[in-house]
Amino acid sequence: MLKGQKRGFELDKVLHADSMPVMWLGLCELRVMDDCRWPWLLLVPQRPGVEEMHELTPLDQTMLTFESTMVAQALKQVTGCTKINIGALGNMVRQLHVHVIARSEGDPNWPGPVWGHGVRRPYRREDIHQFAEAVRQAM
Repeated sequence: MLKGQKRGFELDKVLHADSMPVMWLGLCELRVMDDCRWPWLLLVPQRPGVEEMHELTPLDQTMLTFESTMVAQALKQVTGCTKINIGALGNMVRQLHVHVIARSEGDPNWPGPVWGHGVRRPYRREDIHQFAEAVRQAM
């Protein structure tokens, strides 16, 4: 079991393959999506079997809101973006996870959604680590 991971929790294989860990928060693991087209973070609540926000306890719902806000503020500080998009879709990956994405005018598919637009462009290793460190420092 990884440090900070809750007993019985297992990260979805797709989330594991498409993202990299940044840090542990109180409820969630913060991860960066490996797509350099957008500064894109994920919050993954460490609760086994949870697919929807309403399945969380009221305290966990509050924590998720608090952590989402903290991450959004840090991402805005790091990127200077125009807009922060926050969403929990779960159509492809059922495990509850929240996307926090920095958007700016002129970025790929602005002002449209990031989902389904083009082909993912992985970061260079040093760039993803540098971005993750900037987010950690802003948190």
